[in-house]
Amino acid sequence: MPISPGPTQWDLPDPARAMPGEDVVAVGADLEPSTVLAAYQRGLFPMHLQTGDLAWWSPDPRGVLELDDLRISRSLRKSIRRFTFTLDADFPGVMRACAEGREEGAWITDEFLATYTRLHELGWAHSIEVWQEGALVGGLYGIEVGGLFAGESMFHRVPDASKAALVALVERLRVGATDERLLDVQWCTEHLATLGVREIPRDEYLIRLQRAVHLPAALGPDADPEEA
Repeated sequence: MPISPGPTQWDLPDPARAMPGEDVVAVGADLEPSTVLAAYQRGLFPMHLQTGDLAWWSPDPRGVLELDDLRISRSLRKSIRRFTFTLDADFPGVMRACAEGREEGAWITDEFLATYTRLHELGWAHSIEVWQEGALVGGLYGIEVGGLFAGESMFHRVPDASKAALVALVERLRVGATDERLLDVQWCTEHLATLGVREIPRDEYLIRLQRAVHLPAALGPDADPEEA
């Protein structure tokens, strides 16, 4: 089983009490692994504001990908044949690649890298690596708590590599899947919408979250999130 990082010292807010459409629920606290893990179980995730303050987000609406809704184009299917895939082979490398050279990855600071790498070592954070001719060309990473996989970021160095990583993730999550498994992508961007991501109200997300976290994990060993 994943190893508990211990209890957080913070009384994290309940996003169900936030104003509709308000994405930032709280500001402050810390990036200790215990705090971050507790946040995901409440429907929150951390990201700094432009001011530099650490904020806790719960988007309304929330972007999710139903496992049966993943859209794989003919060209993507062809691209996938060029790649090989691994799970948790280079978690820090995937995180660093997500942060490098992209404005949308600028929030992945050294402190974020340290925290999520520690959660990976404890069995809560996972990465999918996409390889081509021995080189890391794409991937994604996120947090898994029971039947929740909260996707954090993805990258590609060759066309279709990040999309291929998502396909590989969904295939792994489908093993032993139930309708209650939850793949969270935070926001539904135009790019993600082409892959089948849709938006659901925050209230619906939080209800589904409470069911999902008690399911068996798909990528790591089974875990009881209440022990975290």
